[in-house]
Amino acid sequence: MGIRYDGKARVFALDTPDSSYRIGIIDEEGFIAHLYYGRRVPDTDLRQILRVGFDPAESFARTGNQVKYAGTLPAEYPAGGTGDFRRPCLTVETVSGARDAVLVYRDHRIYAGKHRMKGLPAVYGTEKECTTLELDCADPVLGLEVTLSYTVFEQLDAIARSVSVRNPGGEPVRLTSVLSACLDMPNRDLDVLTLHGTWSSERMQNRRRLVWGKQGIASLRGISSHEENPFLALLEHTATQTQGQVWAMNLVYSGNFLAEAELSEQDQLRLVMGIHPDGFAWTLAAGECFTAPETVLVYSASGLDGMTHTFHDLYRAHLIRGAYRDKPRPSLVNNWEATYFDFDTDKLLSIARKASESGIEMFVLDDGWFGKRDSDTCSLGDWTVNEQKLPGGLKRLSEEIHRMGMKFGIWMEPEMVSPDSDLYRAHPDYALKTPGRAPALSRHQLVLDLSRREVRDCIYAKIHAVLSSAQIEYVKWDMNRPLTNVWSAELPPDRQGELYHRYVLGVYELQERMLTDFPDLLLENCCSGGGRFDPGMLYYSPQIWTSDNTEAIDRLKIQEGTALVYPLSSMGAHVAACPSHTNSRVTPFATRGLVSLCGCFGYELDLTKLTAEELAEIPGQLRAYAAYGDVFRTGDYYRIASFAENGEYDVLMAVSKDRRRAVLVYVQVLSRQKRPVPVVYPRGLDEQLCYRLSENGEKHSGAGWMHAGLPLPQMKGDFLGRLMVLEAEEEAE
Repeated sequence: MGIRYDGKARVFALDTPDSSYRIGIIDEEGFIAHLYYGRRVPDTDLRQILRVGFDPAESFARTGNQVKYAGTLPAEYPAGGTGDFRRPCLTVETVSGARDAVLVYRDHRIYAGKHRMKGLPAVYGTEKECTTLELDCADPVLGLEVTLSYTVFEQLDAIARSVSVRNPGGEPVRLTSVLSACLDMPNRDLDVLTLHGTWSSERMQNRRRLVWGKQGIASLRGISSHEENPFLALLEHTATQTQGQVWAMNLVYSGNFLAEAELSEQDQLRLVMGIHPDGFAWTLAAGECFTAPETVLVYSASGLDGMTHTFHDLYRAHLIRGAYRDKPRPSLVNNWEATYFDFDTDKLLSIARKASESGIEMFVLDDGWFGKRDSDTCSLGDWTVNEQKLPGGLKRLSEEIHRMGMKFGIWMEPEMVSPDSDLYRAHPDYALKTPGRAPALSRHQLVLDLSRREVRDCIYAKIHAVLSSAQIEYVKWDMNRPLTNVWSAELPPDRQGELYHRYVLGVYELQERMLTDFPDLLLENCCSGGGRFDPGMLYYSPQIWTSDNTEAIDRLKIQEGTALVYPLSSMGAHVAACPSHTNSRVTPFATRGLVSLCGCFGYELDLTKLTAEELAEIPGQLRAYAAYGDVFRTGDYYRIASFAENGEYDVLMAVSKDRRRAVLVYVQVLSRQKRPVPVVYPRGLDEQLCYRLSENGEKHSGAGWMHAGLPLPQMKGDFLGRLMVLEAEEEAE
């Protein structure tokens, strides 16, 4: 495993436990071709793939500067303007207006470990955990130098890819596209799998056949978005959860992106991912370097289960950071759906007392504590406590909460400003807006220009002051609208195309500064719900608010799509008010607790208004979270049955890494009266161990449960749930 270079064949071999990736230098000029990515193979030189669909002698024959059939070559990192009319990764524009580029091999380095990407989130690993290849290319005419970076993880079928472009000297060059990764391969019988949605219905799975032309997903909203997620997988048409090949990409980025699969007229398949070229133009002056965000590639020969497990293991151990990476997350109660803006100290403390009595570990104060914020029409940017509403400020409230034995957290929205705010009145130029045009409001707010150092410094000073004013252990960082009127007062006209990316870099810098100064802080990112649920945000916060839709039955689909790629430990999931504030559905308190148990557990309701029966259920839910939370947080996740597919019931399963404990969550959405009891087939157990079922004490071997099946409990009624645990006792006879 690892990375090696075959100098005789001029081939780079990248190997993980069950996958292989091959890159070849295939002619005298140094053209870099993609040779193979898939199931683990011992071969190094796999150039036979270059004979598919064209004559290799003609493909590389040159008469003067003529290159024939460039559109059929499987390129490792294609540049635009020289005859390959598929989607290029790199496109440029010179001072003279020329737009073509040609990249050829120059040098390479292979070393243990992985360097940190300055200013960008990325996966990480030690010298014992991963190996990195840096492949240097150049355009001799433009003088550009491009480094393709690949990191292979020793224990995971994952490869992290990134790209850096340098202008060592001479005239400036405008980069109009710098995608992060490309995968060229022959056509197969493949499907495309993406995650789409909208606000309150994020990350719905969409699987369809790969057809001619371009198909994919994108965001031009300045955020990764509710509508699309920066993930795309190609999978064999016959692939299932447990079998078949899968090739997946996930972009470690939180802004505009493009993920696209293209099937050309020559029957060649190209998969690309990176910053969306629309609205992007980066001027690279002499001596400057531009680094594109990282893309994670995952290959699985064991269906979607294998892909999911690799993403989960990689992100938990090599992306998420900080004090809470490997620790249980505290249960919490958030006052938003309990009070919205209508609260005072007494109301908050009444909820907190009920929380403390029930055993909840943290109280979170949501919106409405600052400025004149009694509605969403004002005060964003004025991060000073409204002491008329909260006498004694956050300090007094925090002290009261801690006296009850709980931690204390707050909500903030640092990226926004209200026109009706002291900050905007003093600095109207701090907001993104186009000269001469009335700015487009959304939720009565504008977006701060975080590409500007003075704006970031102003906002961070306010954040630091708030977090220093009281004992605050948790921050929910929200962002409630997309970017519009994308123009900066600081950038010159020819560099406005840098603004989208500079904004995202500004967000990353602010969160990095906050976590550096407050290393024990638990940060939860949020973007009007799940509008920025991506690997970039996970680098800064170990959990993200999954969706503003907290209704349990809707959450089944939302959490299923999210868990396809992202760990259960990253999903904020709360027991919410009933009837639901989203769709008015009435769901039993126990079922709401069961669905929330699968993520970072909490409550989003007025505890003082619960019935005695509901309050009595909370300690049991918290005991279940304490007992089984580690299995959901660190174990292997299996999708056993999908309500999104069958329309009747949902079953997910988490198995501890030592395979001695498995937890199944079963939700009967619609009653199945006078129909056979569903039988499900657990996965991930040790066939040789004997497991006892908590439901009835029944015992079978792991093989017996997995292959003979587990009949689900019979329940009368809709929206009912059950938690079932399989505990290993001894080896089966």
